[in-house]
Amino acid sequence: MEKISLTAQVREKAGKGVARELRRNNQIPAVLYGHGASLPIALGSKEVTRILKTEGGRHALINLTLEGAKEKKERMAMIKDYQADPIRGGLVHLDLQEVAMDEKVRVPVALHITGTSMGVKEGGILQHSLREVEVECLPGQIPDSITVDITQVNVNESLHVSNIQAPEGVKILTDPEAVIVTIQPPISDAKLEEMLSAAPVVGAEEGEPELVKKPKAEAAAEGKEAPKGKEAAKEAAPKKESAPKK
Repeated sequence: MEKISLTAQVREKAGKGVARELRRNNQIPAVLYGHGASLPIALGSKEVTRILKTEGGRHALINLTLEGAKEKKERMAMIKDYQADPIRGGLVHLDLQEVAMDEKVRVPVALHITGTSMGVKEGGILQHSLREVEVECLPGQIPDSITVDITQVNVNESLHVSNIQAPEGVKILTDPEAVIVTIQPPISDAKLEEMLSAAPVVGAEEGEPELVKKPKAEAAAEGKEAPKGKEAAKEAAPKKESAPKK
């Protein structure tokens, strides 16, 4: 694996205001973790973005030169995590993990699918289930990716993690039974027609909606019969006021 050299500045101040000022100056606020301690630093945003865009950028070995450090100015590190602005897409924060070249690390490695499956040539459908695996090895042995050849996978067959040939010195920690790809059989015309006929027809008539029951008091009031004949006229006629008693 190729080593990347970066220069970082040790930060004496922290906080949102300091972070915003760094970003305005095309730098990324970052933290270097290692041996139970943490060190706030700043890195150039262009350099870090370029690293992350490479295939093995997430676990690239970075030779850090720390400007302003009181001791151990040269350190080897890897990208542990990063945050990006969900709207603008630029980097917001970066976490680095200090590593030793003689100590094993655990990192995710991408799976690179190659070849055209026999099953796909026969009309099968490729389903891609797993795109990376976790590995354990020395920092200098971390592969950029692991190649997976699917040429011999036929219809109704799957390729599992146990079928991967790991590079020398690399141990795959992901479950061996985990499925990487599966070749599903093609859908026949009869099956397709059956699926279409079973699908609900849009705009089909539905049953009458259930009426909402009204409260009993309201229903009782509406249920009274309207007065008829003389009674209706009597109720409609204005009432005469009684003369005051002398």
